[in-house]
Amino acid sequence: MQVSPVMRISERARRIEPFYVMEVAKAAQRMAQQVAHTTSPMIYLNIGEPDFTAPPRVQEAATQAIRDGRSQYTQATGLEPLRERISGWYRSRFGITVPAQRIVVTAGASAALQLICLALIEAGDEVLMPDPSYPCNRHFVSAAEGTAVLLPTTAQERFQLSAAKVEAAWGPRTRGVLLASPSNPTGTSIAPDELRRIHEVVQRSSGITIVDEIYLGLSHDAQFGQSALALGEEVISVNSFSKYFNMTGWRLGWMVVPDSLVSVIERLAQNLFICPSTISQHAALACFEADSLALYEQRRAEFKARRDFFIPALNELGLTVPVMPDGAFYAWADCSAACARLGVQSSWEFAFEIMKQAHVAVTPGRDFGSAQTGDFVRFSTANSMAQLREAVARLKTVLA
Repeated sequence: MQVSPVMRISERARRIEPFYVMEVAKAAQRMAQQVAHTTSPMIYLNIGEPDFTAPPRVQEAATQAIRDGRSQYTQATGLEPLRERISGWYRSRFGITVPAQRIVVTAGASAALQLICLALIEAGDEVLMPDPSYPCNRHFVSAAEGTAVLLPTTAQERFQLSAAKVEAAWGPRTRGVLLASPSNPTGTSIAPDELRRIHEVVQRSSGITIVDEIYLGLSHDAQFGQSALALGEEVISVNSFSKYFNMTGWRLGWMVVPDSLVSVIERLAQNLFICPSTISQHAALACFEADSLALYEQRRAEFKARRDFFIPALNELGLTVPVMPDGAFYAWADCSAACARLGVQSSWEFAFEIMKQAHVAVTPGRDFGSAQTGDFVRFSTANSMAQLREAVARLKTVLA
């Protein structure tokens, strides 16, 4: 397709690759329409979105805010009571003190990452990230005129960076690291001691440590379920109301930054976003009520039960998950043996083949990097146990 000279596309936009997760999702939707009235409608294990919705108290708080007309702009850093509630959650859940003035509420974790990258990355700066990792994170770096440097990881490393790799890869243009713990697509976390060593390497080089912690609330293993903020004020943490708090479409998140960075982030947020959704903020206050938190913990246990069923089932099918995920709701499965059975060459072809034959939608590894990602697919277990059991039965039939 030709673009008119007037609509010349910027080089910045050209650098941004398609979000293949969403491209596959569109293909699944088209196929779903064709099989909707069959005995095997499409099962969606491709999108990382909880099947649970916001708890009743959160929904009621949103409705009440609308009725009361509390829909005007808030300050760019978010409602003060919400920042205080988030601070209290860190104290009660993780046993760490995070002052409310260091918390900035944002229009989703995506806005937080964009603001951080714009605040701290200069043109030509390099940011070290693991391969595989969430694709949008590297594009936030690119949009700020930086370069994401993806370092291949292995199952032995839990698909996470190590201090040794960070130190070996650090160069004159390196600005810092952008990590995720637990990670999308692998559901694995960085061991606290290793994260401390990584941060020490970064600090010695006067770099920045950014940790995506949007799945931290969905940790299933006590040895990993700790916030990077325990390492000190210099760590920048990004979090979200989407995953643990089941508010994906409400577009609300937050970041914790050093005191010295708050006014910089606020200035950028004022100009780029004005403020996060006011209604979503009033609703999110109810996330921290006792009955809401109890419900979230019940749902976390359900996510763990799904993992404990689904991962062994995939392994039995030859879709080997080399590292048991300790958090989130993903399974990073090696499909190379299954590809051979189906006569396809890559996880991309495999995803479309099982979509066609089993009516199960999954995400091929293509989005997440280039280190063996052609051999892997990501399954999302953010679906009901009944749907997961049916998906396993269908896959078994196709792969038999």
